[in-house]
Amino acid sequence: QPQPFFVVPPCLSLKRIHSMAKRSASELQLENERLRCALMQVQAGAHYYASADAVAEVHDDMEMPMMGNSGYHCYRMLSDFHEMDCRERLNTASYVNVVLEDDEIKAANLGMRINIADQTTYPQSFKVHNMTLNMIANLWNCPKPPDFDDYGAFPGAGTVGSTEACLLGGLCLKFRWRKWYAEKHGLTEAQVRGVYPNLVISTCFQAAWEKLFRYMDIEPKFVVPSVDTFTLTPEGVKEQIDDKTIGVVCILGNHYGGQYDPVWSIDAMLQKLNREKGWQVGIHVDAASGGFIAPFQDDMPAWDFRLPTVLSISASGHKFGESVCGTGWVVWRQREGLSEHVAISVSYLGGKADSYTLNFSRPASGIFVQYYKFNRLGQKGYRALRDNQMANAKFLRDQLKAMKYSDGRPYFKMLDAGENNCLPVVTAYLNPDLKLPYDDIDLQHQMQQYHWYVSGYKMNFHDPRDEETKPLFKDAPANQTMFRIVVKANNTRAMLCNLVESMKTCLHEMESLGAGFQDVHYPKRAKTGNKGHVC
Repeated sequence: QPQPFFVVPPCLSLKRIHSMAKRSASELQLENERLRCALMQVQAGAHYYASADAVAEVHDDMEMPMMGNSGYHCYRMLSDFHEMDCRERLNTASYVNVVLEDDEIKAANLGMRINIADQTTYPQSFKVHNMTLNMIANLWNCPKPPDFDDYGAFPGAGTVGSTEACLLGGLCLKFRWRKWYAEKHGLTEAQVRGVYPNLVISTCFQAAWEKLFRYMDIEPKFVVPSVDTFTLTPEGVKEQIDDKTIGVVCILGNHYGGQYDPVWSIDAMLQKLNREKGWQVGIHVDAASGGFIAPFQDDMPAWDFRLPTVLSISASGHKFGESVCGTGWVVWRQREGLSEHVAISVSYLGGKADSYTLNFSRPASGIFVQYYKFNRLGQKGYRALRDNQMANAKFLRDQLKAMKYSDGRPYFKMLDAGENNCLPVVTAYLNPDLKLPYDDIDLQHQMQQYHWYVSGYKMNFHDPRDEETKPLFKDAPANQTMFRIVVKANNTRAMLCNLVESMKTCLHEMESLGAGFQDVHYPKRAKTGNKGHVC
C-alpha cells in the first residue's frame, strides 16, 4: 500500500485537541510550540515548497523561532530573499567583485574558521597576511623600512574594506600632526587635544571620510572641483591649508567618474609649501578603486610612495583587487610617526602581537582570497584584466557617443576621463540641451526592467559641517543628474552589447512616455522649488 504523504503524529490526538479548551493562554502557547516541533519533525525531510515554511508569513519585527529547522529549508528561505534582489553581475553601480572561482570559494571558506586577530594561535595564517601585505607594499613602491626584519612586513594591515583603512590613515595623520603642533606651540598633551585640526579633500569624497570627520573630531576643508575634471588642483588645495592641516587626501579614482586626483602635482606643491612655511603636511592616497588599476596602466605618472609627501595609501581589495567583499588594505611609508600611533599590543591570547586595526576579531577570508588572487593571476593576469576592462569601457563609451536624438543631436554628454589614466568607468548625463522631460534617475529605473542596475544620482553632496546639501561641482547645478557604469572584470563584450541595446530600448520607451514624465516630475518640482528629481 502507498504511504500517505502526511502522518498525523500522536501528539495531535482528538483527546489532546479537546483538552485545549480548558487551558490558559500560556499553556496553549506552549502546546502550540510542541505541535510545531512535531510538525517540523514530520516535514524536516519534505520538499521545501510543499512544506508549511512556504506559506508562513514573514514579519519585519519577527523574533527568533523557538524551534530549529532543517538546513535545506533555512538555505531555501535565504535563497528566496536573494532571488528578489538585483542580479549582482548586472549591477554596474557597484565596484565590488562578485565573481569567484570554485577554489576561491574554498579559500574563503577556509578563512572563515580563522580569527586573523589571533596571531599567536594562527601564525602561518598571519604569515599569509604579511606576505600579501608585502606584495601590495612593493606594488605601490613603498621603501623598505629599517625595521622590516623585526616585523617581517611593511608597515600596514589588512582591514575590513577601505573604510577602515581610510580611518586608520586619517588617525595616523592626526596623531602625527598633534605631536608636531604641540612642539611648535609649546603645548601640553592636554592643551593640544583642544585644538581642532582639519583635513583637505575633494567634495567627491566617499562615505568613509565623513565617518572620520564625525567620529574622530576632524574638520573637513573641501576643494570643490570643476565638472570638467572632477579632480583637485594644486592651487585649490593650497588655499585650504594652514598650520592645523593634518594632511591632504588625494583620491585615485573617485567613485563618481573614475578620474584620478593629480597626486604628482599636489606633491610638488606641498614640498615647496612645507619648505616655505616649516610645515610637514603630507598626503594620504585614497586608492580604494585605483590602487589595483594604476600600477598596471602604462604612462601613469608617479602617484605612490615614489613621491616624498605620500605618507599612506589605502585600497579596497574587494574592488579591482578582485578579492571578496569586506577586504581592504592600508600601507604606511614607515612605522615611526605614523603607524606606531595606532599599534595596540595584545598579550591575552597566549602570546604578544601588535594590532593595527580598528576591528579586532575578524575572519581571514578576504586575506586568503587576496593571496589566492595574487598567485592565481600574477601581474600579467591583472594587467590583462585591466586591459580588457578599459577596452570594454571604451566600447561602451563609443556606443553612448553614437546614440542620437531624433533631430540628430547627441543623446548624452560624456563626463569621464576617457581611455587614459583613469578607472574603467563610463560616466555621462542626458544632454540638457534636449530639454527632456525625464532625467538620468528615470533612466536608472527604466533599465531595471531589463535587469541592469545603472546608478543615477544628482551632482550634489552632503556637507557634514552644516548638514546641508550642496553642489558637487563649482560649475554645475546641484539638481543636475548623471549616471555611472562601472565596467568590472565580469562585464564581457557580449553583456555590454546587451546593456547598450537595453538602453536604446529604454530611451525609445521614455521618449514615448514623455508626457507622463512631465506629469510626474513637474508638479513635484514646483513644490520643491524646482530642485529636480525627487523620487
